[in-house]
Amino acid sequence: MTDIKAVPNLDTLQALLDEVPANLLAGRRVLVTGAARGLGLAFAKCIAKAGARVVLADILADLAQAEAQSLRDAGYSAHGLAVDLCDPQSIEACAAAAVQALGGLDGLVNNAAITNSGGKDAHALDIATWDRVMDVNVRGTWLMSRACQPALSASGRGAVVNLASDTALWGAPNLLAYASSKGAVISMTRSLAREWGGDGITVNAVAPGLTLVEATEYVPMARHQKYLEGRAIPREQQAADVCGALLFSLSGLSRFVTGQLLAVNGGFVMN
Repeated sequence: MTDIKAVPNLDTLQALLDEVPANLLAGRRVLVTGAARGLGLAFAKCIAKAGARVVLADILADLAQAEAQSLRDAGYSAHGLAVDLCDPQSIEACAAAAVQALGGLDGLVNNAAITNSGGKDAHALDIATWDRVMDVNVRGTWLMSRACQPALSASGRGAVVNLASDTALWGAPNLLAYASSKGAVISMTRSLAREWGGDGITVNAVAPGLTLVEATEYVPMARHQKYLEGRAIPREQQAADVCGALLFSLSGLSRFVTGQLLAVNGGFVMN
């Protein structure tokens, strides 16, 4: 079997970018967390191509700013900001800086997350790892959403997209902290959708399957094989495969869709 971690992802993303309507998100202002690389960077590129002004926020601030500069060099509107999702003050500062840079906010993509628990069962998983995963993936998503809510409400067309994971849907072993955190994100999505619907804000979740990005390089070949055998579409998942669901959820096409979970995994889980 081919080493699937060596399969290139850039060509498929570029092919998608070539097809993205340049006016789908025209005039919108979007903040993406965890946008310096991986899925977050792919999202930022698609959002910019769709006509939005985008802020790339990441704890890897220098890389986020460099990627934002690359987008500006290509003719798009982009800014890079630092954010530490374990630090409430950093989250508040990032949200305020994004609103200032963009002149408001119409969309928030809560993409940033960590795993850290790969390969450890429930007994081997240490409390410090559990707490850090929950701090970033759950508390960070809540605090960033809360910090951005006033601006999203003021826009009149605010949209929050939370990145979940299909690990929370099928009970992935040895990923207890990560899968639990993503299950919490799904529940948070539904609660916030109820709370903020009256403010004109939609809140939805996108749950990718195992995707070929930097963060999944540690995943054993056996797990990749499990996905390949279980998918209705029997191939590896690329970052580009997730972008369509994201763009739909941020656009006016989904203005009456809220509190929903869209699983993007080639049919590995059908919910």
